[in-house]
Amino acid sequence: MNLSFLRDRAFLRELLVIAVPISFQQLVNASLNMIDVIMVGQLGEASIAALGLSNQVFFVFILLLFGTTSGMAIFTAQFWGRHDVDPIRKVLGMSILTTSIIALIFTLAATLMPQVVLGFYTNDPEVIEIGSRYLRIVGFSYIPVALATSYIATLRSIQLIKITVIATIIALIFKTILGYMLIFGIGIFPALGVEGAAIGTASGWALELILLLSLVYTQKTPLAANPLTFFAFDISFFARVLRTTLPALANEFFWSVGITSYNAIYAHIGTDSIAAVNINATIEELGFVVFMGLGNACAVMVGNRIGAGKKEEAYETVRRVIILSVLSAWAVGVLVLLLRDFVVSLYDLSPSGVNNVRMLMLMMACILWIRMFNFSTFIGALRAGGDTRFALLMEICSIWLIGVPAAYIGAFVLYLPVYYVYLMVALEEVAKAFVSAWRFRSRKWIHDLVNV
Repeated sequence: MNLSFLRDRAFLRELLVIAVPISFQQLVNASLNMIDVIMVGQLGEASIAALGLSNQVFFVFILLLFGTTSGMAIFTAQFWGRHDVDPIRKVLGMSILTTSIIALIFTLAATLMPQVVLGFYTNDPEVIEIGSRYLRIVGFSYIPVALATSYIATLRSIQLIKITVIATIIALIFKTILGYMLIFGIGIFPALGVEGAAIGTASGWALELILLLSLVYTQKTPLAANPLTFFAFDISFFARVLRTTLPALANEFFWSVGITSYNAIYAHIGTDSIAAVNINATIEELGFVVFMGLGNACAVMVGNRIGAGKKEEAYETVRRVIILSVLSAWAVGVLVLLLRDFVVSLYDLSPSGVNNVRMLMLMMACILWIRMFNFSTFIGALRAGGDTRFALLMEICSIWLIGVPAAYIGAFVLYLPVYYVYLMVALEEVAKAFVSAWRFRSRKWIHDLVNV
């Protein structure tokens, strides 16, 4: 493992300028999400499970937004590398249009038929009833989330990270404080329980969009133009962008449905099992903080380099980020193991729930480095390089031919505890690592989309 690049100060400076703000933003997000789960956790395991399963709907939604916006950010990053602003605004318009349509569909599902949606994950009537009250409120925030996500992806791709960090962190803090007061009835606020958490969340996402738009225009960024000009694109350009974006969108759809299938299987093992999975997921999100920064910084740098015609530099950038990600994953894995007892002490869990959380954290710590290798190659190379069709094929095969069958067999044929089912699911990450490593070394993932 060649670490000589650690002496390349220009590379490290550029990487950290992008990665550190994104990681900090993710750290605040993950920390406050964990606080949300802890607060709701005081209401019992059914409430933890209801919040977790309701957030699975948001999980699918946000991944579809991520697929759309990251697919389009491939173009904005490459146009930025070529110093061409006008098409960046048009791609933002395409992103706003597409994500708003997705958001409308999810809003209708969450507000009009939440019981049907939650019935996919669990048959526990108490969990469905609690979760439905949460979804009906949060569903109204999906369109603001879609608009904010489009702006955030575009701002990151042109290296204006600070604006997204400021808006998101203020919104998250507001969401958490308001949620706390409404969950427990602090001061003049009524004690609304899970519904209070929903009102806090919906209000926070609306505030994030308001802050983003205010900063974009007051700071006179390249996106501070008449919004009507964003939609002045021709159909042929839109079709060209969609050819790259749709595989990324489909990728996130099939992946998110696969992940929600895992959670449906975990939920059918037992309410204490899905509660433990949700707690482990908050720790996992905290563990991802470093890697989200590195992966997204890598994607921006790779896109900029490809747009500037520096393909070999793009390859070397990914190689370096992969090494940094794997080394960081080993360190984070050790930290997760050391914190297991502290984490379980934060929740009101049954003895079986405590054991499930401890074992899930052990499994997660052991496989984290493989997942981070895949994340770096997938986001930093395949997605950023415009190789979205190959990425889609790899994702579908790994999840639906390996991961979901393994989870089903582990839960319903072998009747294994939830933590061993979780470990069986990791087989798809192992298979994916071999394929993504081969694709990365082939350099076939590098596609110049703007200089053609």
